[in-house]
Amino acid sequence: MQKISTIVLFVAALATAACNNPNRNGMGGAGGAGGMGGAGAIGSASDPNSPAYFAQTLGDMVHFVVDQSTLTPEAQAILTKQAAWLVQHPNYTAIVQGHADEQGTREYNLALGARRAESVKQFLIANGVSGTRLKTISYGKEQPIALCSDESCFQQNRRAKTALQLGGGV
Repeated sequence: MQKISTIVLFVAALATAACNNPNRNGMGGAGGAGGMGGAGAIGSASDPNSPAYFAQTLGDMVHFVVDQSTLTPEAQAILTKQAAWLVQHPNYTAIVQGHADEQGTREYNLALGARRAESVKQFLIANGVSGTRLKTISYGKEQPIALCSDESCFQQNRRAKTALQLGGGV
């Protein structure tokens, strides 16, 4: 039993030493891949080429005023960043999803969501993104992110989200 314990401790020590060696792959120290000086873990929100960066750092969602599809200055600022990212990453396409709050009829909110999605699409096109890379869809009030009959929830649900897809077809 003591021999097994010794072997387990030895293997654990080796594993720990391997994890703490920044040069174990010949990639260099802090400036190498995965080091502290890099752009971040591939695919993470700190990797400027990742969809996670697009969503979390630039912002993949814009909000609207009640019964409006006009872009606010805040929405335009976010969409300007989205457009620049999309222009630099031509291998991605996007579906712009239009949403509304729960007030009003299903039909009205589907139409409002469509206008919001189209407004975002047209802004992205005006800022250099090819229209062939963009598609719109309206969910109306069918996919709320906040559930309550209160203005704080309504504000969160009046939105358009830019959902990325890898590949050429939207």
